[in-house]
Amino acid sequence: MTERSLVLVKPDGVRRGLTGEVIRRVEAKGYRLVALELRTATRELLAEHYAEHEGKPFYEPLVEFMLSGPVAAMVLEGERCIEGFRSLAGATDPTVAAPGTIRGDLGRDWGEKVQQNIVHGSDAPESAEREIAIWFTDLA
Repeated sequence: MTERSLVLVKPDGVRRGLTGEVIRRVEAKGYRLVALELRTATRELLAEHYAEHEGKPFYEPLVEFMLSGPVAAMVLEGERCIEGFRSLAGATDPTVAAPGTIRGDLGRDWGEKVQQNIVHGSDAPESAEREIAIWFTDLA
């Protein structure tokens, strides 16, 4: 089943010059880029994106991290690309992420209040639809 997913190269990945490597891995996997934009997120956009986490202890440090620099936002398309990208990204904690994954090869724990783990990928078709509509209103 062809589906779409939102992928973000977070500020740590952009700052470290890893956007091209993430795109290379996505394209090498065979997924098609539908949209790609380098942008600085606003607090309002992040409040909408992370609405389900509002009030949790990590919410404010997460928003501050995501406001700390540009984000490369993209929409992928392909068969089972949500599951496929999450596998490509690796475990949320880069310390235990498997070698060969984006987080396993390129990430590490920096001792910050919130995990800086290079990428975000939608976790389900419903969240992908919601997230794409937030980041790319013209694709909604």
